[in-house]
Amino acid sequence: MLDIAAGHGLYGVAVAKARPDAHITALDWPKVLEVAKENAERAGVMDRYELRPGSALDADLGEGYDVVLVTNFYHHFDKTDCVKLAKRFHAALKPGGRMVTLEFVPNADRVSPPGAATFALIMLASTPGGDAYTFDEYDAMFREAGFGASRVVDPPFGTHRVVVTPA
Repeated sequence: MLDIAAGHGLYGVAVAKARPDAHITALDWPKVLEVAKENAERAGVMDRYELRPGSALDADLGEGYDVVLVTNFYHHFDKTDCVKLAKRFHAALKPGGRMVTLEFVPNADRVSPPGAATFALIMLASTPGGDAYTFDEYDAMFREAGFGASRVVDPPFGTHRVVVTPA
């Protein structure tokens, strides 16, 4: 699994703990990966946890991944850049792989649920073109990038949604 903008690394660590056969490649800036490494070591999964310093915008991502995990990332970018990024992530997947995206995803009315709708306002005020995209917008962007039809999964708690998209 390739963990894009891995940050603290806890999502990848959780996958590694749940799946003893999983190998995680965490991509992020070098200083950020120091935190991810500490968390992987603390969780006892460092033997299956690779650090790949760099930016998701231009780093060598590698290839042949079963899963590309993208958490709290797309909302920083406009739709054109989201498609460009999704194309890069698609190229890193092996046939039959999938991209798993965790984001604030407002409903089509863009005013509910309140947490996702409020987050869209934050992106409007704090980024040049970012947004909290609806499921239909994600599905359209990902299809343009070469993916198949997405589906949405609602976690049992929290304000995020998970968009699962086959290569």
